[in-house]
Amino acid sequence: MERVSGLLSWTLSRVLWLSGLSELGAARQPRIMEEKALEVYDLIRTIRDPEKPNTLEELEVVTESCVEVQEINEDDYLVVIRFTPTVPHCSLATLIGLCLRVKLQRCLPFKHKLEIYISEGSHSTEEDINKQINDKERVAAAMENPNLREIVEQCVLEPDY
Repeated sequence: MERVSGLLSWTLSRVLWLSGLSELGAARQPRIMEEKALEVYDLIRTIRDPEKPNTLEELEVVTESCVEVQEINEDDYLVVIRFTPTVPHCSLATLIGLCLRVKLQRCLPFKHKLEIYISEGSHSTEEDINKQINDKERVAAAMENPNLREIVEQCVLEPDY
């Protein structure tokens, strides 16, 4: 009887752990989100600035801490990016947001909803820019412009090492 009880207890703890309902499973969840956030960061850190020869990582426009991933359900994730333009009146902030969106839409290997924002207080027109870069119709219209599309393509192109 003791043996059956022990086996039942072990089986139950494994089921709870695999389902994420135990303390062990709950501890796994933040680690999975951190791994997904690092995966996102690895994709965006190499995006080039539209007017400088540097990457967004080199200019500290994006950092590891600016990426947050939350689970919506079992197969979907909410990816939130908060980037910081180099100056509060950066005229290319919208373009940088567009580059972030395009790169992640193309390269993220998991289903996601994407929200991109300028870090609070880091740009003079952050509210307007946030609306633009999170509006699907505006993003689609921007990418139809051949000149803009060419700039975005150059920015998101993977570097040759």
